[in-house]
Amino acid sequence: MAGHTAGDPLECYSIPIVLHKEPERDDHGNPVVGTDGKQKYRCGFRIGGGIDQDNTKSPQGYPDKGIYVTFIHENGPAARTGLQVHDKILQVNGHDLTVATHKKAVEYIQRKPVLNMLVYRKGVPPLQKSPNQQQTQFQAYNQQEYSPQAQYQQRQY
Repeated sequence: MAGHTAGDPLECYSIPIVLHKEPERDDHGNPVVGTDGKQKYRCGFRIGGGIDQDNTKSPQGYPDKGIYVTFIHENGPAARTGLQVHDKILQVNGHDLTVATHKKAVEYIQRKPVLNMLVYRKGVPPLQKSPNQQQTQFQAYNQQEYSPQAQYQQRQY
């Protein structure tokens, strides 16, 4: 999957993750309310990338202009759901993030208190086709075996 071009078909394993955000609280434990008067929520991760970003200048060295998880807050909602640093977010609540700008990805992530995501994780075995089949042969795998190499600080969302 390295070097995927935005808009091109993508064939890979996707890992479904359902993330329930937690209410944001101030230093006194009071709920934080946004300028729109609605409760603010924390998802516990940061992202980088987007089709409007230059991935060649990324400190993480990502191969394409996808939306990637760059940091996971310890004990936050993202950590509890199994999201990992360097996961590529393919979809959030039905919105395709393989062709999203950074700003649009942030909007989709901030929009709802529950995120239904599909992510791609490097190291997951590639899809395999048997010589006689036109269709891809899907295989089970243990996602606990795959862990990120490093964590990077980026802007928090």
